[in-house]
Amino acid sequence: MDPKKATCDPAAQKMLKRMADAEIETVWDRLEAQEPQCGFGQLGLCCRICNMGPCRIDPFGDGPQRGVCGADADTIIARNFIRMVAGGASAHSDHGRGVAHAFLAMAKGEAPDYGIKDRKKLLTLAQEWGIKTDGRDDRTIAQDLGEQALAEFGKPHGTQRMADRAPEARKAVWKKLGVTPRAVDREIVEALHRTHMGVDQEYKSILRHASRCALADGWGGSMIGTELQDIMFGTPVPARGEINLGVLKKDHVNLVVHGHEPLLSEMVVAAAGMPELVDEAKKAGAAGINVVGICCTANELLMRHGIPVAGNFLSQELAIVTGAVDLMCVDIQCIMQSLAEIVQGYHTKLITTSEKAHMPGVEHVEMEEDRALEVGKEIVRKAVEAFAGRSGKIYIPKDKGEVIVGFSHETINYVLGGQFRASYRPLNDNIMNGRIRGVCGVVGCTNPKVRHDWGHTGLVRELIKRDILVLTTGCAQIACGKLDLLRPEAAELAGPGLREVCEAVGLPPVLAVGSCVDNSRILIACTEMVREGGLGDDISELPVAGACLEHITEKAISIGHYFVASGALVVFARKLFPVWAKSKVAKYLFEEIEEELGGKWAVEDDPVKAAELIHDHIEAKRDTLGINQERERKLFDMEDRRKLEV
Repeated sequence: MDPKKATCDPAAQKMLKRMADAEIETVWDRLEAQEPQCGFGQLGLCCRICNMGPCRIDPFGDGPQRGVCGADADTIIARNFIRMVAGGASAHSDHGRGVAHAFLAMAKGEAPDYGIKDRKKLLTLAQEWGIKTDGRDDRTIAQDLGEQALAEFGKPHGTQRMADRAPEARKAVWKKLGVTPRAVDREIVEALHRTHMGVDQEYKSILRHASRCALADGWGGSMIGTELQDIMFGTPVPARGEINLGVLKKDHVNLVVHGHEPLLSEMVVAAAGMPELVDEAKKAGAAGINVVGICCTANELLMRHGIPVAGNFLSQELAIVTGAVDLMCVDIQCIMQSLAEIVQGYHTKLITTSEKAHMPGVEHVEMEEDRALEVGKEIVRKAVEAFAGRSGKIYIPKDKGEVIVGFSHETINYVLGGQFRASYRPLNDNIMNGRIRGVCGVVGCTNPKVRHDWGHTGLVRELIKRDILVLTTGCAQIACGKLDLLRPEAAELAGPGLREVCEAVGLPPVLAVGSCVDNSRILIACTEMVREGGLGDDISELPVAGACLEHITEKAISIGHYFVASGALVVFARKLFPVWAKSKVAKYLFEEIEEELGGKWAVEDDPVKAAELIHDHIEAKRDTLGINQERERKLFDMEDRRKLEV
């Protein structure tokens, strides 16, 4: 394989050549060995829900048109789609639940190594949820908040508290359609029940519940996780950092944290900075301890501590083959099982840490909240021990990008208006005056079926060129950082309007919002744009969109669908979207759902065409709002002024 065709990341290109020369198998090699992959599965036309199958529908009409039970193509596709939504919602929501458990343990004094770093957010959220704050200490308030947060996952009555944050018009749409999210667990369980053999067989009914399930993720589990992490670890503020394999240091102990939950990685960072452990590293011959991240754990640490990022999902194998990684500890989600084989050829130690995620033949060091820092210190010591066993040639690409990250909702508010005039007014005003045409969230994974990082960065370059402000999360955020799109200097690539705004405020044209669970921050940003006024009464009226052209996981489908159900256009790659284009399900998701929920799906593989599609959508929203019409400037005389009402 030509490395330049596999990836646009120069560091990854160098490592792929190195791995090919050493005959080390990569994710790209395994994809090639799988070809041709199942065409029925790619179109969502394969059903294995019951043991009368697996069944498939022939998209050409020459073969079976119904499963053994009689299910037709649309029932099968809809069932597969909602099960992906449920899988994705469960991943993010279980992440949120884990954070809520740790938060409550912290409040009760049972997890002494954690604390409250954003007291303002604690009090704000407590008041939002009706928790008394006057005359009470922070830990007591946090305990009530933790109890209520945990209840959101399995409560028997009511709807998600966080969903109350949505604009009133949006909540009315959900209520009318019957998709307001209830308990997170209930929506996921019901999704699996509905798709059990012989239950829900009407594709629109199935897909409407998919909306409800996805909303329980975005406006429930994910949002709870983000908010509680901010309270415990600090709400992100703009911070400088570096991204790509060049952040590894030959003369340091290199400890890589990989996964999605910051509960352990926060402790690893704290432990790595302890003088006694730094001294141990120096006694072993190292200049110090270098903690770096991969995937969304990396994003969490980068935006809160400035910890460098070694890469995104497709970088994990490459990092080990540098020979410089002494230890990689992983928690949950997006961990390749191939890591266990690759480390066999190197001194690198691989450790799993979550009771939910073990790997055959890999040492497990359980993350325990009541002794979290001790676990962090144990892992750091194992990294120092591994450093002493280094052998063979180390090759670290010099490539790395400089970035500014940490654009939470609160940060954007502050940057635009300051401490006492925090507001989205400047953003809304610049959208209305046309300098900024609209906003697009570019998020998601990196998939070897797409040229690594190009789906994201190619789209982002085209969007900012069209004066569209970009918010980014997850692996897409890391891709943008590697290619220098998360710096204020990237405004040189933007259109004249967006560039003018960025240079005036000092912002990059691409704002790094955080990890994939932090897509809930983008929901809050959209809601704030509506609340600020001038751009309609609902998210569906805003000139906004979302996109992911390299998606892999079920999480990405859930994220995309909760944005659709919140009223936004969402664009995915056509060849990766698991829905047969000629099905009734496709017609519903690409067209009819907009009539019900105000948002819809679209598919496009080419980044330039995807940008054009998003641009046209944003311009249509601007036309509907009337902000594309030039207004005649009128000079008021004294009589005109007397008629003005204040």
